[in-house]
Amino acid sequence: MFRAYDHSGTRNNMRKYHVDLASLMRVYETNYAKLVSLLPKNEKIGALTRYQVCQQQYQIKVLEVTVYTTLVEVYQIDEKPIYPLPKLTVRLYHDARVAEVCASQQLAYIKAKYDYPNGKMLQKDEKHQLNQFLSDWLTFCLKNGISQEPIFLEKN
Repeated sequence: MFRAYDHSGTRNNMRKYHVDLASLMRVYETNYAKLVSLLPKNEKIGALTRYQVCQQQYQIKVLEVTVYTTLVEVYQIDEKPIYPLPKLTVRLYHDARVAEVCASQQLAYIKAKYDYPNGKMLQKDEKHQLNQFLSDWLTFCLKNGISQEPIFLEKN
């Protein structure tokens, strides 16, 4: 008989993964607080904002603006990045003050949880991991001297 063990070595009887909603919401809230400070004050569809951090350039592009939400794309624009950042699509919910990664370079839509193993080899908590990645990246930017004045580029 096959027995599954968790990381501590104890038998876990293949317990089903459950989304830790409280933890995920904390990440959403901190992502919003970090990301909203990097957006241009007058958000327009197509507006691009570039930042430089540790000789790496990043860009935030506004894709959609509604009364309560803003959809942005966050991506690295270096020709040969040292640490490549995947392209992330993030929705900011201004009324709830949360920001959620809703798509990434590899995924057009991210489910709250995945069966494992799966065809794309996504983790059970892929959504949480992508949002935590965004949080870690934003922390890196804010701690390592992100340019105070972004280079604003308007869509032609």
